[in-house]
Amino acid sequence: MLLLALGLLIAQVITVTLLFRANEERRSEALVNAVALRVVMARETPRADRLRARPEARRAARELAAQGGRFRLPIERRVDTPSIAPNRRLTRFEEPLRQVLEEQGIAPGIIAVTRVRAADDEFIRERIARFPRFSIENWQDRRLIVAAIERPELGRWQVIRVPEPRRDHGVIGGIIVQTLVIFAILFAALYFALRRLTRPLAQLTTRVDDFAQRPGDTQILAEEGPADMRRLIAAHNAMEERISSLLDEKDVMLGAIGHDLKTPLAALRVRIESVPDEAQRTKMVQSIEELTTSLDDILNLARVGRANEPAEPTDCTALAASLVAEYEDLGQPVALAEGDRIVASVRVTWLRRALRNLIGNALRYAGTADVEVLQGDGRVIFRVEDNGPGIAEDRIESLLEPFARGEESRSRATGGAGLGLTLARAVAELHGGTLSLSNRAEGGLRADIRIPA
Repeated sequence: MLLLALGLLIAQVITVTLLFRANEERRSEALVNAVALRVVMARETPRADRLRARPEARRAARELAAQGGRFRLPIERRVDTPSIAPNRRLTRFEEPLRQVLEEQGIAPGIIAVTRVRAADDEFIRERIARFPRFSIENWQDRRLIVAAIERPELGRWQVIRVPEPRRDHGVIGGIIVQTLVIFAILFAALYFALRRLTRPLAQLTTRVDDFAQRPGDTQILAEEGPADMRRLIAAHNAMEERISSLLDEKDVMLGAIGHDLKTPLAALRVRIESVPDEAQRTKMVQSIEELTTSLDDILNLARVGRANEPAEPTDCTALAASLVAEYEDLGQPVALAEGDRIVASVRVTWLRRALRNLIGNALRYAGTADVEVLQGDGRVIFRVEDNGPGIAEDRIESLLEPFARGEESRSRATGGAGLGLTLARAVAELHGGTLSLSNRAEGGLRADIRIPA
């Protein structure tokens, strides 16, 4: 739309420029023709000079001026060369004027054309002084084109004065009005055309964002707009239905897998109780519990994108405090920094699970965990810090991937399936936020879950 408007503007500017130049050329031709016409109509002959010198002719001219009659500026005839400053000459008129005069059988010598204010011209001031009614014509307020033409055959100069035609601004004004009207019509047409296209496109964009946040919430979007847009919306609706169907099938499959695996694990756990060797029995129980925990983590990670729990306004500080209190009741060294009450819409169950994973990692690798809830830049920050050895900078991103473990850089006495950080990141993204890991300057690791406030 902007490119179209810019192209139209450039075209109109070119049109105005061409019209202005054509108007200037017409003005120039009119001036040349007016001067040439005065010269041709005032051909000087000895007989004409004698007639103009008669007292009757001079008396008639004075009577005409006294009566205030309208008359043209007379031709000034002089023997001496008129004084015209070279830097004020309008040379673009001189050659065309010479050509017109030569076509009429007049062979001029020197031609000098200039522009002056009538009030500054000595000849005009003299006429006003001699004929007071002459000022009625308002010549003194006009600009004049003065053409001094040498007539070698007459032995004198002819100085011809004609009013400079005023520029016709009506043409330019008409073009400007035309441009504004065209722009108004164009923008109105484009507005309704683009609105017909952008409204369903905006609805589709909103629907895509909503579906990305809640894949299980399938809604059929109305097919509106041009044919291509309707086909796009229809394809999106079909894609939503297909994705939702696949997710439903995945949930059913995961439920079956969880049931099929947990049932024999529970039966095995019962049978282990009959093992007489206590040390062997303890190791077997521990292995089954670790396997069960890993299975729960895998199932939770698979279901996090299909969370059915709605987001509710929650006191995030109180949520963190209740979680820290659970660890304190178990004698774990977990502390909560004091902070203000911060409320945000969260899925409590999933957020508690993510924080448990972060706190559990801190306790496992460093032995202590410090929890803090902050707010800034429109986001709520759940921060978990420890005093452990930290993580190598080049391994931070890789530890967020599924089944990645950090024993090599932290402690070989730890275990786990490597899904804790992955699940925490998935929960943060479920809330439209992020999980970031960074090493503290004073030592230890900092994990931040940032979600919209």
